Amino acid sequence: MSQHISALALLVDDYDRAIAYYTQVLGFRLIEDTPQGPGKRFVRVAPPGDGETALLLAKAANPEQAARIGDQTGGRVFLFLRTDDFRRDYHAYKARGVDFTEAPREEVYGTVIVFRDLYGNKWDLVQPK
Repeated sequence: MSQHISALALLVDDYDRAIAYYTQVLGFRLIEDTPQGPGKRFVRVAPPGDGETALLLAKAANPEQAARIGDQTGGRVFLFLRTDDFRRDYHAYKARGVDFTEAPREEVYGTVIVFRDLYGNKWDLVQPK
């Protein structure tokens, strides 16, 4: 049997604004942007080098979903972005205005820093040892 997670839904307020952030600030690739009818699109982005898992940018469709934008995990780190060069990505993100919540730190598992995306979702940028 072969299985993998192909996408994780991430609630956003606007497709174009989200695409701009994830592609221009975080450097992700736009994999797909397919219209799905009035006001709905199927939009997937992924980090460079990731061939299987993407973020599905899902525009909130009602007030309940809109209330969850930026807090899909109750304030915990939501996504873990693994890198092969922490310093390269940290400095690039810093230059593009990424909101870091702390200074880089060394942990037993690697170098890590927490940042918030456009919507306030917490991410770990981590380079394993």
